[in-house]
Amino acid sequence: MSDFTDHLTADHMAMIERQSVFFVATAAADARINLSPKGLADTFAVLSPKRIAYLDLGGSGNETHAHLSVDGRITVMMCNFQQPALILRIYGRGQPVLPADPGWDELARHFTLLPGTRQIFDIAVDSVQTSCGWGVPVMSLEKERDTMVKWHVQKDPEAWVKLAQSRTKSIDGIPTRPTDRFIPGEQ
Repeated sequence: MSDFTDHLTADHMAMIERQSVFFVATAAADARINLSPKGLADTFAVLSPKRIAYLDLGGSGNETHAHLSVDGRITVMMCNFQQPALILRIYGRGQPVLPADPGWDELARHFTLLPGTRQIFDIAVDSVQTSCGWGVPVMSLEKERDTMVKWHVQKDPEAWVKLAQSRTKSIDGIPTRPTDRFIPGEQ
């Protein structure tokens, strides 16, 4: 049985706080549906019952940015891999906020900026759905991968910006706004 609300409740926020991985889905007309796993510590923030955000590092593509720029719809899903079983979906409208954008400083204060930080996705919550999650296995986190952060740490800042600026389209040709700023983060 599923339940819907138009905002995140205290129970939802407590569940979110315990999660080490979340999934993001976006789509745009005549484009592939994008589904991405996310999981670096402290990259997801509940800003209010009607607003969430997550820190995004440069990776293999920028599909979420492209889709949100033309469509805006986004779904974030979290599965409780511990007890009790639960799936939480957050439906909303999001926008990419880059370091040069108005609003960056306000959003960035909610995160520890990591090497390779590309943007923050700011999401207005439309609705929240919970469902049983009885088909999701019980699993435990062994450890986080540090490969992405290590890759960004070793990258020359000028080369990083050049690479980021070369990725101006999604795999379906939808334009993106690449960052022009390397954010070294904290070690």
